[in-house]
Amino acid sequence: MSKLSGPRPCDPFCRFFRCAKKALVLRGGRPWCRWANDVCDVANCAFATCVKRRLLPGGICGETVRRRTDEVGPEAIEAVKVRSRILKKLGEEEIVF
Repeated sequence: MSKLSGPRPCDPFCRFFRCAKKALVLRGGRPWCRWANDVCDVANCAFATCVKRRLLPGGICGETVRRRTDEVGPEAIEAVKVRSRILKKLGEEEIVF
């Protein structure tokens, strides 16, 4: 399996790529759109779709994009204010979601 070097454009040869108009054919080894009568341009086509729903705007493949996540520590989460009666029933001093 190859390592991902960064975001890559979506490729019509991908097994998850589909044309909503079902107009994609191969002519001379190149992806050809019968609807536009031109070479398939994923970035500018309104009918280009991905079976895995990973096609991003601009024709970028979402499978090649790494997510940026930030860890939220427990001190950043605030306690929820509830009635003291509920806290007594639960046996807790504060409720944190």
